[in-house]
Amino acid sequence: MKEPGSGSASCRYTKKQKRLKMAAVFFLCTALLAGSSAQETEQLALKNAEFATALYRKVAGSTDDNVVISPLSVSLGLAALAGGAAGQTRSQILETLRLSALDEPGQLLQNLREALENDAALRFDQGAAVFAGQQVQVEAAFKDQARMYYNAEVQNTNFAAVQAAKNQINDFSRTVSGDKIRDVNVPVDSQTQMLLVSASFFKGQWLLPFNASVTQDERFYIDKYHIVQVPMMFNSDKYYLAYDPALKVGILKLPCAGGAAMLVLLPDEDVDYTSIDDDLYAAKFMDWLKKLKKTKLEVQLPRFSLEQSYSLKMSLATMGITDVFQGNADLSGLSKEQDLKLSEVVHKAAIEADESGSVAAATPGGDQNVSNLPPRLTINRPFLFLVYHEATKNLLLMGRVNDPTKK
Repeated sequence: MKEPGSGSASCRYTKKQKRLKMAAVFFLCTALLAGSSAQETEQLALKNAEFATALYRKVAGSTDDNVVISPLSVSLGLAALAGGAAGQTRSQILETLRLSALDEPGQLLQNLREALENDAALRFDQGAAVFAGQQVQVEAAFKDQARMYYNAEVQNTNFAAVQAAKNQINDFSRTVSGDKIRDVNVPVDSQTQMLLVSASFFKGQWLLPFNASVTQDERFYIDKYHIVQVPMMFNSDKYYLAYDPALKVGILKLPCAGGAAMLVLLPDEDVDYTSIDDDLYAAKFMDWLKKLKKTKLEVQLPRFSLEQSYSLKMSLATMGITDVFQGNADLSGLSKEQDLKLSEVVHKAAIEADESGSVAAATPGGDQNVSNLPPRLTINRPFLFLVYHEATKNLLLMGRVNDPTKK
C-alpha cells in the first residue's frame, strides 16, 4: 500500500461544526418524533429490526451473490397494503412486520419516515407503490391513508400491455430513488392483478471521508480460490469498534451525514460469512451498538456500488404472509373488486460507497509519524453492512459484499 499522505485529523473549528450539525440533526429528529413516546420509538426500532433481520436472512440465504435490501422500504409498502386489508390477510401482514402489538403503527411509521425525509443531508431515497390492474377501482380512503402514513402511491396499470406496464413501474422507481434506480426486474404478464413495488437508494456521505489520493488497487479474497483487484480506500481517524467473540466478527462503525451510520461486519479469516448471515438477529444488532468503543484506527475499505432486484413473494410466504397472494385474500379496504389478490412483491435497492464525505466532514490533516501508526483494519474479504438511523436505531439498508467488482 502507498504510504498514507494524511490521516484525517481535523482542525478544531471543523470538529465544532460537525458537533453542531449532528446536534441539530438529533434535535430535528427528536422534534419530529415528539408525537411518539420514547418507549414507543424504541419498540418500533426493535420491531423493525426484527423484521429487517428476518427478511435479510431469507434473502441472503437464497443467494451467493452480493446482497443489498432496504427492509424499511419493504415494511412501509407492506404496512400501506395492510391498511387496505382485513381479517386474517391484515393480521398476517402486521404480525410478520412485528407491528401487531403496537398502538397506531401507522402514526409511528409516519413519524419515523418524516424524520428521515426532513434531513436533506441524509441521502436515503425510497418509496413504495401499489400497482393495480386497470379495471380495479381503488378506494379513495385507501389512497389517502397510503399517502399520508407511508408516502406510498397507488396507480392503475394495464398489465396486458407488458412493456408499457414495466415502463410505468420503472418511471416510478426513477422518481423515488433520485434517478438512481432505472430498471426494476418486474415479473409482469397479462395474468398480473396487482404488484407492490418498493425502491430505495443510499449514498454514504462519510463524516470521516476516505483520502482519495491514496486509494489504490489491492487484493480482495472472495474465497480461497478467487482473488480480485479492487480500489481499496484508506483513512486514519478515531472510529467506533467492537468485537463479538461468539460470532467471531469485528464491527466497525462508519458515521454518515444526516444522522446515519454504517456498521461493517467483518468475520474472522476462519469464519464463513454464511454463519454471520444465519445469526444476524435484532438483539445482536442492538447489543453491538452498546459495545462500540472509540479507538484510533486505520481503515481500508473497498469502494463498492451495489444494485439488486428481488421478487419477495416466496420469502414473505415462508415468513407468514400467505393469504394476500391467494384467492381468499381480503383486500376489501383497498377495493370492492371480487377475488383481488397480490401477484408479487418486488423490491430493488442500491447503495454507493466511495471516498466522498459530507460538507461538514473533517478535512485531511498533515503527515503522520509513520512509526506511531495505529492498528489497521483491512476489509479485504466478504463482509456485511448495516445502515441505520442513529437517533432512532432503525435499520435503513442491509447487505453483503462478496465481490466488490460486481453490482
